Amino acid sequence: MLEYLIRRLAIAIVLAIGAATLVFMLLHAVPGDPVRIFLGDFATEAQIQAVRHQMGLDRPILEQYIAWLLGVARGDLGRSLAQNAPVTTMLMQRLPRTLELTLVSILLALIVGIPLGIGAALNRGRAPDVLLTLGALGSLSVPVYVSGTVLVLIFAVGLHWLPASGYVEFQQNPARHLALLIAPAITLASHLAASLARMSRSSVLEVIGQDYVRTARGKGLAEAAVLVRHVLRNSLVPITTTVGVQAGNLLGGAVIVETIFAWPGLSSLMFRGIQTHDYPVVQGCVLLISALFILFTLVMDVVNAMT
Repeated sequence: MLEYLIRRLAIAIVLAIGAATLVFMLLHAVPGDPVRIFLGDFATEAQIQAVRHQMGLDRPILEQYIAWLLGVARGDLGRSLAQNAPVTTMLMQRLPRTLELTLVSILLALIVGIPLGIGAALNRGRAPDVLLTLGALGSLSVPVYVSGTVLVLIFAVGLHWLPASGYVEFQQNPARHLALLIAPAITLASHLAASLARMSRSSVLEVIGQDYVRTARGKGLAEAAVLVRHVLRNSLVPITTTVGVQAGNLLGGAVIVETIFAWPGLSSLMFRGIQTHDYPVVQGCVLLISALFILFTLVMDVVNAMT
C-alpha cells in the first residue's frame, strides 16, 4: 500500500506541474499585454516598458518559466499583476470558500443521489425507476448556468426565500452565510447527484444479479441484511470512483456557479485573472485546482484499494 501511495503521489505531482506548465505556455501565447490592461489606455510606452521590466515580463519565456518553477518549489507563486499582492496569500484567502462550497455540494449529492439510485434499482422497471431515470437525464442535460439562474428567479426573486447572491463570512453572520450557501451548493450538486443516482442504480443492479447474492437469499437471510452486507458493500467501488472524478469536475464547474452567485472563491478569482491577463494568478489557480482534483482522485483510489 505504501509503495502504491508513493507512486500515486509522484504521478500526482507530475500531473499538477504539467497542467500548470501547459497553462503557462498558453497564457503567454494569447494576444494581449497585461501591463497595458493594468496601466490603461493613457500610459506612455516608457511607463509600460518600466512596469514590464519591474514585473520581469521582458525576460525570455523560458527564463520566466524557470523562475516561476523555482518559486513554486519555495511556495512563492509570484505577485498579482493587477493587484500587486502575493498570489499565495490571495489563493489561501479564497481556498476555504471554494472547499466549503465543493464539500457541501458533494455531501448534498451523496445524501440525494445514492439513496435515489438504490431505490430505483430495487424498483427496476416500475414508476420510481422511470421517474428517477428521466429526472437524472434532465438534470444532466441542463447546464449549471441555467439551473443556477432558475434557482435565483424562483427562490430569490419570486418567493424571496433566499438571497440572490453575495458572500458573508460565517463568523460575522452564520445564518446569512448559510442562506447564501444554499443556492450555489444545490446548483453545483445537481449534476453530481444525477451521476451518482445513475451509477448507484447500475452498480446495485449488477451486484444483485451475482451468484453470491442469490446464495445469501437462498440461505434465508433477510432482505435488509442481503442489501447491507452484500449488495451495498460491493457496489461502493464504482460509486466512490465516480465521487472522486466528479468532485474534481465540481472545481471546474464552480467557475460559473461562483460567478452567478458572486461567491468569492478560487474559480471566480481565476476567471477575473483570465480577463485581465493576470498570468501569476491564473497559473496559481490552475496549479492549486489541479492539485485538489488529483487529491480527490487519489483519496478515492486509496479508499477503493482498502475495500
